[in-house]
Amino acid sequence: MSPSVLVVGAGFGGLGVAIALRRAGFDDVTVLERGDDVGGVWRDNSYPNAACDVPSPLYSWSFAPNTRWGRRYSAQAEIHAYIRQTAEAEGVRDLVRTGTTVTGAAYDDEAGRWRVTTDTGEMFEADVLVPAVGQLSEPSIPAIPGTEEFTGPAFHSARWRHDVDLAGKRVAVIGTGASAIQFVPGIVDEVASITIFQRSAPYVVPKPDQAYRPLHHRVFERFPRTFALERHVTWLLSEHLNRAITGTTVMLKGLELAFRAHLRRQVKDPELRRRLRPDYPIGCKRILFSNDWYPALARPHVDLVTDRVATIEPGGVRSQDGILHEADVLIWGTGFASLDYLAPIAITGAGGRDLQETWADGARAYLGLCVPGFPNMFCVYGPNTNLGGSSIIGMLEGQADFIVDAVQAIARERQPLEVRREVADAFDAEMQQRLGRTAWAQCDSWYREANGRITTNWPGLVQEYRDRTAAFDRTAFA
Repeated sequence: MSPSVLVVGAGFGGLGVAIALRRAGFDDVTVLERGDDVGGVWRDNSYPNAACDVPSPLYSWSFAPNTRWGRRYSAQAEIHAYIRQTAEAEGVRDLVRTGTTVTGAAYDDEAGRWRVTTDTGEMFEADVLVPAVGQLSEPSIPAIPGTEEFTGPAFHSARWRHDVDLAGKRVAVIGTGASAIQFVPGIVDEVASITIFQRSAPYVVPKPDQAYRPLHHRVFERFPRTFALERHVTWLLSEHLNRAITGTTVMLKGLELAFRAHLRRQVKDPELRRRLRPDYPIGCKRILFSNDWYPALARPHVDLVTDRVATIEPGGVRSQDGILHEADVLIWGTGFASLDYLAPIAITGAGGRDLQETWADGARAYLGLCVPGFPNMFCVYGPNTNLGGSSIIGMLEGQADFIVDAVQAIARERQPLEVRREVADAFDAEMQQRLGRTAWAQCDSWYREANGRITTNWPGLVQEYRDRTAAFDRTAFA
């Protein structure tokens, strides 16, 4: 009898697993999705100017090349449409139950099955549980005094209020990360003013973006190998960036020079340039790509505040220097709770083991997939599988292939799979030892726990991860 599989999340990761399982002949697959459509982060992040910072040929499933991308760096709506179309074409869209929020999952030791509960009280049972909620799905809003006191519209960039008219409004933006550097240029022409609160300046380098012309599309469609070549070359370059961040510094030095030239060319005011220079080594935090962030900051109706936020008040944001910056609209560009992986889902494994207690000092999993004490559970985009450069889809495809191998083993042996603790501990020790030599270990960021542990990122190349997940080692499991 074929094992039943329940996947939580219908983004690139969850849908990729569903597709891989169906292609391998497993039909009893259900995908639960809290949103009203598939797409994950590309459904949620619909703010103005939202786009990918990985080139389009690489930011797609290897088995579903799209020769009709509009730009080299695709916009949110186009990526979302690609995900929907591929899910339909692969026959997995009908497996997805949208509007279904998973609240808990508990392993039944006697039955050897997972019982999953939802916010409506509905319960699902399955032999295999695949949480695929990702690292960037829960918006993070810092605990600043007075947050609830603001009288105007206030929202996170990942929950953009399209019903709020920003024309002529005074807008306060808290945060200068990957989302803010896109949506600020996207709204700068319509607002009366923008006040941006920056905790630390990001490294921003030019984005080599361009529109694909009809000639590109015709060549890609007539000669598919040209598109495959572009994907391969992009992959090689991205692997060089991964190698730079995790060890070699030559490419990082080149990016730092590009950042300095970019800043000097686009920002003429020396005082503003000074405030836009990061105070940490390049690569330690996410390197950002934009051609319009610095010009937006140089506009006369845009103000960059580098004093920390003290309080939120009914009429604006007060910085620590005592100044009240008046605002009609407050937008949080503060990223995601990447370290609280799988929260707020309450997951208990064998013997009632609580996952959040298990991860009290930071999430960890063998290959980012398997946790001791949680049989037949395989995380997607789990701990230590994020990248500093390159496309996460390469990692997700490796995980999907591994999960297919695991489900095949479960089907053959008719017994649960649980990673051995000594195997998981050895893997985690390797990860932390290698991560300690990377650029990420040189400053505090959303990659690191308060105790210094790097929970999110993979310390090597995508190819290494693909090789390790391809070699399914049955002896690693009890």
